[in-house]
Amino acid sequence: MRAGESLRLFRSRAGLTTREVAEFSQRIAQREGNDELSISHARMIQIENDASTPSVHKLFSLSIIYGVSFNEMVSLYVDLTSVVKHGLELGLSNTRLASSAIPQEAQRVRFPVRFDPAFKADDTNLLSRMVQEWGEVPVGWLPGLNVRNVKYGFIGLRDYTMSPLLRPGSFVQIEEQKAPTESAEPVGYRSEFDRPIWFLELRVGYVCSWCEFRRDKILSVPHPLSRCRTREFAARDVTVVGRVTAVAARLVNNADAARSATPPTQS
Repeated sequence: MRAGESLRLFRSRAGLTTREVAEFSQRIAQREGNDELSISHARMIQIENDASTPSVHKLFSLSIIYGVSFNEMVSLYVDLTSVVKHGLELGLSNTRLASSAIPQEAQRVRFPVRFDPAFKADDTNLLSRMVQEWGEVPVGWLPGLNVRNVKYGFIGLRDYTMSPLLRPGSFVQIEEQKAPTESAEPVGYRSEFDRPIWFLELRVGYVCSWCEFRRDKILSVPHPLSRCRTREFAARDVTVVGRVTAVAARLVNNADAARSATPPTQS
């Protein structure tokens, strides 16, 4: 539906004529002391015929008159749901705060609403194996999340294999990739962040770690600070789910947050 048609529908539902809308907008403009909030009868006809685009001031008046949220009015002309997407894709070089003021009613994604009662949070697992029921949940910051098409993993609460790089309780995004072939020359990485992290499915669970792929075996290499040991698996017993490409994790647990929020006592 065109923007003008939607505005005409809002006006019809409110039981108003274009002249009445013009009169109400003049009252708003007078009370606010801003003539930009006023909409003439002729301008209303142009707007509903898509011959004119209303300013934010006029959309403000129309949202009041029709009882429709301002965000919904603006969304008739621009896609507000793409705010976060474009902000991320611009690749701005400076660190900054990013506002999450996105119309929640326009953000509906597939998200888990009920987990399998048999799921144990201590163990690393695929998110799809943990979820018993999916629903439509408004999540303003996750417009691109679609766990039906992209694999996500959960790092078990007792899995310290990649800690502190991947903390227990983290969610990781997994991109399907084939395991690399064995190379005679060792691969050099500039830092631990450049080294690929792999998500493996075993016969009795999952492993998320750095890996070394040999001809007939796979080595699971833990983070050196984790105090976990390197594990060796027969290649035939392992399925490479994919490579970890993103992670979401708490940096401070609830107990640490409570302690940091309490000012130290002075003696």
